[in-house]
Parts: sequence; structure tokens; C-alpha cells
Amino acid sequence: MTAAVTGLEDQIRRYLDHLAVERGAAANTLSSYGRDLDRYRRYLGSRGVDSLAEVAEEDVREFLVALRTGDPDRDEAPLADSSVARTLVAARGLHKFATAEGITATDVAHAVRPPKPARRLPKSLPVDQVVAIIEAAGGDGAADTPRGLRDRALIELLYSCGARISEAVALDIDDMTTESGAVLLRGKGGRERIVPIGGPAIDALDAYLVRGRPALVSRYNPALFLNARGGRLSRQSAWQVLSDAAERAGLQTSVSPHTMRHSFATHLLDGGADVRVVQELLGHASVTTTQVYTLVTVSAMREVYATAHPRAR
Repeated sequence: MTAAVTGLEDQIRRYLDHLAVERGAAANTLSSYGRDLDRYRRYLGSRGVDSLAEVAEEDVREFLVALRTGDPDRDEAPLADSSVARTLVAARGLHKFATAEGITATDVAHAVRPPKPARRLPKSLPVDQVVAIIEAAGGDGAADTPRGLRDRALIELLYSCGARISEAVALDIDDMTTESGAVLLRGKGGRERIVPIGGPAIDALDAYLVRGRPALVSRYNPALFLNARGGRLSRQSAWQVLSDAAERAGLQTSVSPHTMRHSFATHLLDGGADVRVVQELLGHASVTTTQVYTLVTVSAMREVYATAHPRAR
């Protein structure tokens, strides 16, 4: 009977078999769970526990602490939050299974939650680095070629209106007029928004539409940004355009389209824009999503304060 499975090692093996047979878990998943649960088994063994029936909630909570602080006695270093969360998920799954199978009377791990991942601040660039990327678009001696004009217009647009890369490459000619100084973007969930674009972006788009795009188009295509064959520029190609420009500009860090979007939002807030306005410009459904950018500006203010205020330290 199930209840007769008393040894911790056997109980873990039974759970892994359940994942493989009943849940169809992949080999990599089983291997990962196996390593995490072996660590849990060794931890419980060090506390004299050899069966899940002997585990108390305090044991699980202290295992969580041990994952985060490490265990010098067993030469185990602290784990990153993501690894802690993964290991605890494995332990919680084991206890849930044991309860369902009648191995234990209660699920002692049910109330033990993994740590929330640290909130990563969006990566943004200083204005001078953004300008350097724009200036490097198109390559040496190729800035006035059709592709060079397209590349500069694309990067100017990404920074000028904070568009997602998918929104930028989905643009059709009819979605914008340089006379109005605005562009119609279609975001997530089919939501549309009209976003203003600045003078430099308008100039770059005008130059591309007059001298660049006609040389790229081979048949009717409504797409604003075209590839060398006259088709719509793909997300991957647009990403490469930006990456190449950043490399030519001499930036040592990787730059993605989202970096330009983050920079757009951060620079607006640094300039005094209201977070609700930035929310509308970015196309965020909730202002909570936009508020992460305020953390960037607060972080920058702290640095200035720490170096400039006479009693900051």
C-alpha cells in the first residue's frame, strides 16, 4: 500500500515516477526535480528526518532559509532567488503528492511560499548614447543609401515614440503622416493609440519616404519599412539594424529595441512628464506597469543626492 512507503528516498522516487508517468514530465524537468529533491533529502537527513511523515512546517521554512543563506558545513553556496524558488516548488510538489497519496496526513509545505523575484529595473541609455546609435545607423558611408535612410528612420521612430519593435514593423504608410507629426500604433490586444513623433524622426522618415523607400519597393506593399527584396521588414531584421548601429557607435553593452523603449519612458519622466501620460504613450493597460520606470528616475536621484548633498552620508 502507499502508506507503507516510509523511506524518504523511496517517497521521492515515487513522486518522480508519478511526474514521469502520470504527468508526462520531460527528461530535463525530471533531472532538475531530482537534483532539487536530493538536496531537500540531504537537508532533512541532517535533521534526523527520514520520512515525509516526520516533516514539520518549520523544517520546510528553515530549508528555505538554508537555500538563501547556504550551508558551509555541507559546502553549499547560497542560491539565487530563481533557484530558491525552483527548489522550493519541487519540495512543495513532493509534499502535495504525499498528502494526496495518503503518505502524510497534512501538507506541511502548503503555506511556505517561494521568495518574490527581485524587481529588475528597465535598462535605459543616456541621451548621448541614444544619439550616437542614431548617428551610426546605416553604416559608414552608407547613411544616404536606401537601407541607410530606412535604418535611421526606424531607430529615430523607436526612440521618438517608444514603439515596441512589433508595432514599428507592423506600420503601414497610411498609419502615419509626417505633416501631423503622429503615428498610429497597434499594440497588445489590438489596442490602438496615436503617439506624437518629434522633429528629428519626422525629418528621417521624410528622407526615407522620398529617397529610400521608392528604391526598395518592387511591387505594391503597404508596409512602411521594407527589406531589400521589397517585403515587410521582419522583427528579427529590425532588431539586427539596431544591434549593428549600437556596435558601430561603440557601445559595450547589448542594445535591444526594448532598450530604446525604456530610454524613451525614462527620459520623459526625467523631463517631468506625468506617469499617466507616459502610460498612454507606451500603451500600457495599467499604470502599475508604467510605474516601474519611476523607480529608475528615483534611483538616479538617489545617486545625485548621495554625491551632492553635504549631509547625505
